[in-house]
Amino acid sequence: MEYIKLGNTGLDVSRICLGCMGFGDPKRWVHSWVLNDEQSRPIIKQALELGINFFDTANVYSLGASEEIVGRALKEYANRDEIVLATKVHGKMHEGPNGGGLSRKAIMSEIDKSLQRLGTDYVDLYQIHRWDYETPIEETMEALHDVVKAGKARYIGASAMYAWQFLKAIQTAKANHWTSFVSMQNHLNLLYREEEREMLPLCLEEGIGVIPYSPLASGRLTRDPNETTERSETDKIQKSKYDATADADRVIIDQVAEIAQKRGVPRSHIALAWLLQKQPVSAPIVGATKSSHLEDAVAALSVTLTPEEVTSLEKGYIPHPVVGLLPYPSK
Repeated sequence: MEYIKLGNTGLDVSRICLGCMGFGDPKRWVHSWVLNDEQSRPIIKQALELGINFFDTANVYSLGASEEIVGRALKEYANRDEIVLATKVHGKMHEGPNGGGLSRKAIMSEIDKSLQRLGTDYVDLYQIHRWDYETPIEETMEALHDVVKAGKARYIGASAMYAWQFLKAIQTAKANHWTSFVSMQNHLNLLYREEEREMLPLCLEEGIGVIPYSPLASGRLTRDPNETTERSETDKIQKSKYDATADADRVIIDQVAEIAQKRGVPRSHIALAWLLQKQPVSAPIVGATKSSHLEDAVAALSVTLTPEEVTSLEKGYIPHPVVGLLPYPSK
């Protein structure tokens, strides 16, 4: 395993982060393909054995079940001091006007509930899952600062927003001498590169570590377009992200397949190797529901693409509509 500093911090994270959205309870979540407690534990244990020390979950994943599963497994299998544990806040956790969002009330309530579910006194990285259009960013950043000062989080990060929003949050923290973000968890892969326009240059300039989600485009970069899985058939979120550009994306998928075949490696190695060489990416967040998913992700660290291969992978890309949960408010 390789390790890297997360952004301009002193925190060492494995170059592969295990995304934990796939661990939970299908009865409490929109995805029917998630693994339950018993099924998840071998994957988490294997990740640790492979040297992965970075685990990313969220309060909203299976409405807390993911945090519970991850917390129990890490407590049994790992040394807490060597684990970099990340979770997120924003999603609606209960009915009512204060059931989600990034108000001071929501953040202070949800950090305690996350810690209880995870069975720990602190998280290493506490991230805002989305931008909250209904709450002043000053209120959110001060609350996050207080969470850090209370010892409940070591660092804070953000996810899935426009570059202007991220910069506004960073500048708000700087102006008030509050704790600022050290990481950005954004949507980035060979099929969706819109973040290269503004977000990646901003993160590079500010020393922000980038930890992309969906590095394999929900599996579309790992197989032929006509091959299906339970997730590809049932996951409406990935359909909303990639179906509209499927025809244009095929040329890139074919190029991944060609390079993988020439090198004699799985396609996932090529897709991840491309992402790992992209600045300022620290650690792609790889979801794993099978042992082979983890093995392939770690093996991708040994693949170094040539400049010619990078060019061939990138040249077929055309501008894509901005996708993901980044809406402007309706009012």
